[in-house]
Amino acid sequence: MMADQLPLPLPARAALGREDYFIGKANALAVALLDNWPRWPSGKMILVGPAGAGKTHLAHVWAQDCGARIVAAADLAGADIPALADAPVCVEDVPRIAAQAGAEEALFHLHNLALAQGQPLLMTAAMPPRLWGLVLPDLRSRMEGTQTATLPQPDDDLLAAVLVKLFADRQAVPAPDVIPYLVRHMPRSFATARQVVSALDAEGLARKRPLSRALAREILTGLQGED
Repeated sequence: MMADQLPLPLPARAALGREDYFIGKANALAVALLDNWPRWPSGKMILVGPAGAGKTHLAHVWAQDCGARIVAAADLAGADIPALADAPVCVEDVPRIAAQAGAEEALFHLHNLALAQGQPLLMTAAMPPRLWGLVLPDLRSRMEGTQTATLPQPDDDLLAAVLVKLFADRQAVPAPDVIPYLVRHMPRSFATARQVVSALDAEGLARKRPLSRALAREILTGLQGED
């Protein structure tokens, strides 16, 4: 008898186009602030939101709109800062460089050069600047003085749209009643949505079962038990 093969799920590939991002009441203001980038105060903005809220997605949409480059904050210490400052630029996950002297100084110089040359600067973070723990005083004051666009945790409509996208990114097709069931019963959290979809997809593949409401109930029960 041939042994059962281990499931080999395809890696999830996030769709990052504007048409792939759902805009609802919860995130409309943040999206509008990003779209208004030519009028940002001092030419800069910080996009704040919890993990899974779509910060990277919106950063790519913004970059497509204005021809920006995207760089991880953790890579700034070794980056060509004058070259980055020659065009619109997005720096992702800024809190990761807190207390890293070289990276903080690089962001400080990028901030000053970009603004001096009239190039818009977008930064992303999971928390507001006062909580970043930056050590360089001049950088900290400039970050805390930057306007923020905040992505809150999702309402029902946004949560449903996020679930649809997460399943689509995995090329997984849940039964029609799965997403309404999840919206009614799961915590309102982007991180939980990602966890639930990942677990459902993995279990469906491992057990060779359809992504049904019954399986969704099992997954939620198991996650609540872990909590």
